[in-house]
Amino acid sequence: MAPERSMSLHLETERLVMRPWVASDVGEYRALVTERGGGVPAVENIQERIESQLAATARTGIALLTLRRRVEGDFIGYCGLIIGRASLDEPEIAYELFQRVHGFGYATEAARAVLDAAIAGGWTRLWSTVGAWNAPSLRVLEKLGFEQDRVEEGDRGGLVWLTRTLP
Repeated sequence: MAPERSMSLHLETERLVMRPWVASDVGEYRALVTERGGGVPAVENIQERIESQLAATARTGIALLTLRRRVEGDFIGYCGLIIGRASLDEPEIAYELFQRVHGFGYATEAARAVLDAAIAGGWTRLWSTVGAWNAPSLRVLEKLGFEQDRVEEGDRGGLVWLTRTLP
């Protein structure tokens, strides 16, 4: 059964091209996950993650999209909507970028494009959950008009819940 609403799966901004995952993204996605710490995941694990995300997109109409810089063509991370700790009616915006591209505004640019896609897709509210320690992500969300809803204790300290009502 097709989802009742969906977001655009191909987005472009001034500096970024955003698209669904493909099999050839495995190595780059693995490097991004490895950068978090905690070891190097097996290639099969990353392949399963990609397959799972593509299946979820077909089922829900929302997606995490890969981020590539338009000029350089390199993979720098992902951004999109997920159910996560929220719901399909009010999904979460999520993003992760390689540390080497932090501080250049790519997360804000990508998240703004996803926000616009959510509005076009008919969603009326989005959530985000961010570790209280993650000041850069909290700043990105603040720039996009997200407001703190609550703080809960999470596995690694405080977990900030933010929300944004869409026009």
